[in-house]
Amino acid sequence: MSASHKIRIRLKSYDYNLIDRSAEKIVKAVKSIADDVSGPIPLPTHRRIFTVNRATFVNKKSREQFELASYKRLIDIYASNTKVVDALMKLDLPSGVEVEIKV
Repeated sequence: MSASHKIRIRLKSYDYNLIDRSAEKIVKAVKSIADDVSGPIPLPTHRRIFTVNRATFVNKKSREQFELASYKRLIDIYASNTKVVDALMKLDLPSGVEVEIKV
C-alpha cells in the first residue's frame, strides 16, 4: 500500500447525527467493493461560545451563552480503483455535510 493510492475523505458538519450517518454510508459503500478502509476517525470538536447581554441598562450583569460546535470525521481508503471512485460519486449525502476529498 503506497501513499499515492490513498484517498482521504474529511467530513465536517454542525450536526452530530448527520455526520455519523454520512460516514457510515461512505464506509458501507467502500467496504462492499474493497476492504481497505480506516475510519471513521473522530477529530476534535471545535466549539465556539458566544456570550450576549440579556439587557442593556437595568440588568447589565445578566448574560446568556450560546454554543456552536462543529464535528469532523476522517476516513482513509487505501484501495483506490475506478470502482471505489464510482461508488463514492454515486453516494447521495445530505446537504448539511461538507465533504473534502484528497487523493
